[in-house]
Amino acid sequence: MAVTLHLFSRSLFRGLLLAGLFGYACSCPAWADAPPPPSSLWLTAPDPAPATQKPWILRDRAIALSLQPLRILKDAAARPHPPISIELFNGLRYELDIASTISRSNDSAVIRGLLKQSQQGDFIFYINGNVMAATIHVGKRLFKVEHVSNGRHRLLELNPAKLPPD
Repeated sequence: MAVTLHLFSRSLFRGLLLAGLFGYACSCPAWADAPPPPSSLWLTAPDPAPATQKPWILRDRAIALSLQPLRILKDAAARPHPPISIELFNGLRYELDIASTISRSNDSAVIRGLLKQSQQGDFIFYINGNVMAATIHVGKRLFKVEHVSNGRHRLLELNPAKLPPD
């Protein structure tokens, strides 16, 4: 009787173990064809002091750069790039299609490319260390990323008709 109980408990344990492993394998998105979700280049940050309102600024918000995607962007040898996205305003997300990366030995880079979810979207990023300036076009809309101070950045949507002359 003890041998039968021991064999039954071993069979039950194996069955539960196999069921658990099968359930885990089915819940993991480990398909070889599924690309990883895009990592975001920046996140909305707490805003200690709003920017002074100028007539050409339509919207602005504080952002914090994500360091891992920033490092990948600066590396000209990192091909193919993993998916990287940016979020503008109102939850609009665009994946970057990087056309060229020019990296320098002083930890700076210039990155140019297109926005995948836009027929008329392009960007250019100037990165030096962990500081970035950017210009982004989506159709007729114009966005800028500016460094404020001490590694803090702002995302701005500008009205091109009201911009002051250079």
